[in-house]
Amino acid sequence: MSTPTEPGTQTSLPRPLRRDAQRNRDRIVAGAAASFADQGASAQMDDVARRAGVGVGTLYRHFPTKEALMAELVRRKFERIRDTALEALTVEDPWEAFAGMLRRDAEMLAEDATLRDALARMPEAWATCEVERAEVAAVASEVIARAQAAGVLRRDFGADDIPMLMCGMSAAMGMPLDRGRDWRRLLEVVLDGLRLP
Repeated sequence: MSTPTEPGTQTSLPRPLRRDAQRNRDRIVAGAAASFADQGASAQMDDVARRAGVGVGTLYRHFPTKEALMAELVRRKFERIRDTALEALTVEDPWEAFAGMLRRDAEMLAEDATLRDALARMPEAWATCEVERAEVAAVASEVIARAQAAGVLRRDFGADDIPMLMCGMSAAMGMPLDRGRDWRRLLEVVLDGLRLP
């Protein structure tokens, strides 16, 4: 039997969204992902609402600012990055596990201008996903430790180096490079420098 809440007190758990509200939120996030992936931080909230098929008022009820919406997208991206790190733990070869993890992270950056903009210009978005970032760092540290124990990765590389490396990749993705000299080539140069003979 449930105990009624005393007047003036609040429960610690947020109420779940109604089904229609959850559907709207999911549509907004999907519309925002498409808009921001194409246009980065320059995407407008009206564009997001149009893509999501909801009114602007509905959009602002769920996400009062564009920064709040981008922060949710970044949080979800870090969940995907964590999942790629978890997949890397299942790869038998320690070097391929490590290198594959970085390649997949970079591919995610390449396909999504939102994450690139957030890495470069939105420290507030990083602050909203501390839990997810800590999970990524913990799993990536396991992948790194395994490669170092196998003697294939420099001992001075750590999980806290990955964000800086990805920022560098993000900058390279935004540069007009000559044909054949794209960010993938640069990533392979970096990986060559990290690998021990």
